[in-house]
Amino acid sequence: MASVAVATAGLTAVPAVASETAVGSPGEARATGRAHGSDDHGRRGHPRFSAGAPGAGDPYLPFAGNGGIDVRHYDLDLRYTPPTAEPAPLEGHLDATATIRLRATANLDQFNLDLRGLEPSAVWVDGKRARFTHADLNDQQPGPDELVITPRPKLRKGERVTVTITYGGTTGRPTDLEGALYGWVTTRDGAMVANEPDGAATWFPANDHPTDKATFDVDLTVPQGYVGVSNGVLERRQTRRGWTTWSWHAPDQMASYLATASVGNYEMRTSTAGPDDVPVLDFVDPDLDPVNAATTETTLGLTDEMMDFFTGLYGDYPFVAYGSIVDDDSIGYALETQTRSIFSRVAREGTAAHELAHSWVGNAVSPYRWSDIWLNEGWATYSTHLWTEHRGGPSAQAQFDELMTIPADDPFWTTVVADPGPLGLFAGAVYDRGAATLHALRGEIGDEAFRALAREWVERYDDRTASTADFEALAEEISGQDLTQFFTVWLHTPTKPVEW
Repeated sequence: MASVAVATAGLTAVPAVASETAVGSPGEARATGRAHGSDDHGRRGHPRFSAGAPGAGDPYLPFAGNGGIDVRHYDLDLRYTPPTAEPAPLEGHLDATATIRLRATANLDQFNLDLRGLEPSAVWVDGKRARFTHADLNDQQPGPDELVITPRPKLRKGERVTVTITYGGTTGRPTDLEGALYGWVTTRDGAMVANEPDGAATWFPANDHPTDKATFDVDLTVPQGYVGVSNGVLERRQTRRGWTTWSWHAPDQMASYLATASVGNYEMRTSTAGPDDVPVLDFVDPDLDPVNAATTETTLGLTDEMMDFFTGLYGDYPFVAYGSIVDDDSIGYALETQTRSIFSRVAREGTAAHELAHSWVGNAVSPYRWSDIWLNEGWATYSTHLWTEHRGGPSAQAQFDELMTIPADDPFWTTVVADPGPLGLFAGAVYDRGAATLHALRGEIGDEAFRALAREWVERYDDRTASTADFEALAEEISGQDLTQFFTVWLHTPTKPVEW
């Protein structure tokens, strides 16, 4: 993501138990996936059933994600009516069906999915009607946010089922904890959909935490003349009776916050990029102002060279396609939406490099907890520094030196990079001090070890999540050095490092 947020603040965490797939990180203690029962079986050998937890166990967002389930695939059938012209309200309407394949990671008599701002009308589990409630558990967000499903029969641990949910309602302009637009953001000519960190629940029932990645199919039906853009590859486009369905297939593992279903009057452009000729689908709003349109055109023309560069740093591009969505409306930031990065009003070179680099560091390897977000943003920012150097701009060392001129008493240094707090997820220090940490580490362990670390980080944790502890352990493994003091100073201390 390419935004900077307000100063760090803390929130009281509500304890929750992580699901089995919320355990993607060998550097962290493993959770059982059980919610309210201590054993899988009772005293006489009969299965003991319990309710899945209403959160994945992330202290920053206690009700994001859920316990007891592992979602394997989302199949979303969305029919969207954009707003009419002014002075009509800036509201759209969504009618949808979500078909979700999941596995129980505990014996469950009840489990949750995250859904906010839209109302469910019916739920089926393996074709049988299931009882459900739409509960308001999360005081950080207004309105019902937990879809609580009671399957009959109950689910045994390891059982795989298909859950079908019909739902819909009016779409607006939801905001996150900081007040920034996110999720399904209704625009006058469609919608911009950017979910980080927990906005996926504003448009589909989700296990909305990075630790439960899944594959996606999205059928996005919009009035004829509109374009519907999602992740992966476009399988077909069909128009019938004034509506066009855009069918997207995303076969790679993806965190819910990286999904999109943006709608607009985009022009589609196709090309290839990188040493493996990755298919590139760009969707550019023809209403960009002339200066932004020219900048965007130049930037998107660099995708091939950028792909070559980052492939050399991190290894093969990890997904089936790439591309961009450039909309003339603004959510105030760009986002590394998997295989289809989103840009508000203009795609600039540095931002485009940042979002493409996230394909490896953030998308293929995602944060185990939201406190680990520096592993996304620090790596993507440092990748941009390296790209800038590659293009003949200031060297990575010069950019590091410039950062280190910030006075020690500046509030910039008070952010703890590895624990910025829920209102500090997008603080400037997470990006810039995160990047500086990586440059300082490169100096500490040497170029050869640093290059090996970058590649091994992606290879080892591809399609998974990883934590700061995982990164620290891998850096020590690759370098053969004890880096405890280094990481304490750079990642865990709210003061300016003085030894580097």
